[in-house]
Amino acid sequence: MGIERVRERLLRVTSLLNSASIPYAVLGGNAVAEWVGRVDDGAVRFTKDVDILIRRTDLPRVLACLQPAGFVYQEFQGVHMLLDGPHATPKEAVHLVFAGEKIRADNVAAAPDVTESEVTDEFTVLRLDALLRMKLIANRRKDQVHILDMLDVGLIDADWIGRLPPELAPRFQALLDNPDS
Repeated sequence: MGIERVRERLLRVTSLLNSASIPYAVLGGNAVAEWVGRVDDGAVRFTKDVDILIRRTDLPRVLACLQPAGFVYQEFQGVHMLLDGPHATPKEAVHLVFAGEKIRADNVAAAPDVTESEVTDEFTVLRLDALLRMKLIANRRKDQVHILDMLDVGLIDADWIGRLPPELAPRFQALLDNPDS
């Protein structure tokens, strides 16, 4: 049931953004699920939240679009989110990531622009190369697992090392060398 609610929230938000012609891209676990599902539905992992990449300059338009649909804007410790209703928790949120900005001050690189995306039948998703960079920038265990999932289904391979910025290539190489650590 929870999986269905997350998917419904994703589709509701992206439908509203599409209707308002606001540029965005789905990233995070839902983007990984979109890409991995193209190869192997059985290898898809589910996520409990929705992550959307937008331009900071579009934030007022995003709020004007989503707040009338019941989403409640909140910023907590630098994290911008839209709670799915007044009684929702951050676990039930749409997290906003700003294009061209670092998510955390200690990140080695900034998020890509929304133009590094492609339109699917249901929503706009971050391109695979940009998604890999985002996962390597975050470099948390769950991001590493997502990268391993993309490797396992053949979406990416060792040849991708040459496509990465120098600050991210060692992180990818470490996953290739030690996928179980």
